[in-house]
Amino acid sequence: MLAQTEALRARCRAFAIRILKFVRTLPRDPAGDTVSRQLARSGTGASANYHSACRARSRAEFVSRLSVALDEIDESWHWLTVIAGIELASGAELAWLLQESGELRAIFSKSVSTARANRTD
Repeated sequence: MLAQTEALRARCRAFAIRILKFVRTLPRDPAGDTVSRQLARSGTGASANYHSACRARSRAEFVSRLSVALDEIDESWHWLTVIAGIELASGAELAWLLQESGELRAIFSKSVSTARANRTD
């Protein structure tokens, strides 16, 4: 596997782990529980779908799974901005997660565009 692919896979895995640790710190009330569940699903879903994309059997399958990873990381960014907006949490970890989700979103978006442009089927 390419070093760049493995590095992105590790980065996605680290993001998922930090998301799960972060949601444990959110308040246990109706708003916190709702946002925590959504963020935990999307944050880990991005990692799982990128991992799956790396094992795709065709270019079409790769594009499809990478597109799902993009959707999941975009949803994670959304929930993180909601958390910040309603002041459910703040601090360095939230700032890091927002930045990392934005960077991963840009990487996945460019990757999907490139993979679609390079499709031959």
